[in-house]
Amino acid sequence: MEDKIIKQRLSEELKNSGLTTIEIAKRIGVSPEMVTQYSTTKKLPKLDTFARLCKELDLDANYILGND
Repeated sequence: MEDKIIKQRLSEELKNSGLTTIEIAKRIGVSPEMVTQYSTTKKLPKLDTFARLCKELDLDANYILGND
């Protein structure tokens, strides 16, 4: 259940960022395909990638993780 919440919230925040998948990928050091997979597959970012994603997009990690 938690994975579903994380994926839903992460996908929502990626869309709301106003950045393209390519821009997000460059900022966090992964491929654009990997960013897409975070929203469309069962893949979740590694912890260090998740931390960079939260920092670069000014996301609240607790919200994404469902700890709100």
